[in-house]
Amino acid sequence: MSVEVVSSLEELPQKVNRIAEALPPEGVVFLRGDLAAGKTTLVKALAELKGVSEAVTSPTFSIQQVYGEGLYHYDLYQCPNEKFLALGLLEELEKPGWHLIEWGDEALESLLKEYGFVTAVITVTPEGKKRRYRIEHDA
Repeated sequence: MSVEVVSSLEELPQKVNRIAEALPPEGVVFLRGDLAAGKTTLVKALAELKGVSEAVTSPTFSIQQVYGEGLYHYDLYQCPNEKFLALGLLEELEKPGWHLIEWGDEALESLLKEYGFVTAVITVTPEGKKRRYRIEHDA
């Protein structure tokens, strides 16, 4: 299944529902896009949709942030897959909810699929003052 949503940052709170509806009800969601494409901004919008009132920040140094119940945010920019597994974060992915992973590569995606995890990919592409969000997952 593939869905695309184009939105400005101002429109994102109104359009994030469409993005959320295109995702599986829970699972691992890989957020792909260049540096400063808007991946963390999307996580903020999804957190607001889920009723999270706390500040959403990139977990660049902590690797993982947990927001409310069922919303997990990971930044693997400085965390190779071996370190991710060694830290025991694979077990974290078994918790119900969305596990939003920035900078997760295809090797990790393949591994998680082998282990039976439901996965989806959102590719964020800047287009002027807007962003294109392409959501893909196996239905």
